[in-house]
Amino acid sequence: MAEQHLATADRDAAFPVDALDAMRAEGLLGLVVPRAHNGMGGTLRDVVDAGLALGRCDMSIALIFTMHCQQAAAVVEFAAGPLRSRLLPVLGEGRHYLASVSTESGKGGHVYSARAALREEGADLVVDRFAPVVTGGEQADGFLITMKNAQATTDRDVALVYAAREQLLAEPAGDWQPMGMRATRSAPLKLTGTVPAHQILAPGVPFRTIADRVLVPYAHLGWSAAWLGAAAGALSRVLHLIRSPQGRKRFDVGSELLLTRLSRARQRLDAVHAQLRHTLRTVETTPDLTAPSAQLLLNGLKLSASEQCRAAVDDLIDAVGLQHGYLKDSPTRLEQTLRDLRSAALNYHNDRLHLADGRLTLLDREVRLV
Repeated sequence: MAEQHLATADRDAAFPVDALDAMRAEGLLGLVVPRAHNGMGGTLRDVVDAGLALGRCDMSIALIFTMHCQQAAAVVEFAAGPLRSRLLPVLGEGRHYLASVSTESGKGGHVYSARAALREEGADLVVDRFAPVVTGGEQADGFLITMKNAQATTDRDVALVYAAREQLLAEPAGDWQPMGMRATRSAPLKLTGTVPAHQILAPGVPFRTIADRVLVPYAHLGWSAAWLGAAAGALSRVLHLIRSPQGRKRFDVGSELLLTRLSRARQRLDAVHAQLRHTLRTVETTPDLTAPSAQLLLNGLKLSASEQCRAAVDDLIDAVGLQHGYLKDSPTRLEQTLRDLRSAALNYHNDRLHLADGRLTLLDREVRLV
């Protein structure tokens, strides 16, 4: 049944509504909300573990969930006043799905800037925002939106604004027909409406602080967990195929070439897993994540996971050949997994991260390994 659903969602680029409904029913969307606000009291470590587990079955669902947790964690950390007292209990119930609205045409994915500006209208703020990619935006109950502050003089004076779905007109602004990650249904949206001014998270706190403390760590660790889960699931399916009665007739388990390719795939995944766990421990124990060594570690995890998980699946396609590596109807689902993982290097482009890491490397002459 799960594989049938996955094939349909991939074919139709359809959002996994049933999976989201199941998360709501279990209260899972309240994972990172403190128990004092009716949440599950989970941590970033719990998000990583959930991303790994969900990614083994469906990478789209894993990314949908971990990105929701990223947004919820930002609310937990930075919402104040009426917004905090009203929104945290709603999030804690685990039924409120938050979508991130951070992409913007013309800024190249730069996380610390925004182009569209809020406009003041009495005690309210006017939102007029086009976003080319909004994961699950058509199903979201609320949005966290990056925009320039109303009185901003530069693109780096960014506000993070919460808007409930009923406060906005959310209009589809295009189709979603990507190579992979089709079930995320990350179609473009046009968002317009007004919200009370108190729905800005942490007014007066630089947006870079919110990004460095919550958004970037949750993104790089959550994404990497989903990618690693997807690649680990692919390897597991390949191994079950090879060791099945049918597979034993088809594959020579003594083949040095087959064994070498399996070894290489496993090595890649173990290396990413070790880097993921080390980075997680560092984030959990480091008060200041703005140091070059800490930023290099976080960025390096994203770079390694996005490159090595896809490379591992590519190794597996070579290992099992055309029928079970390249064709859509194979139970290994390698073809879909490779398409999905191709997005990883583009999800905040690796070229941009390498440029940032080159500059950070120049600041760390002693090469302080965290």
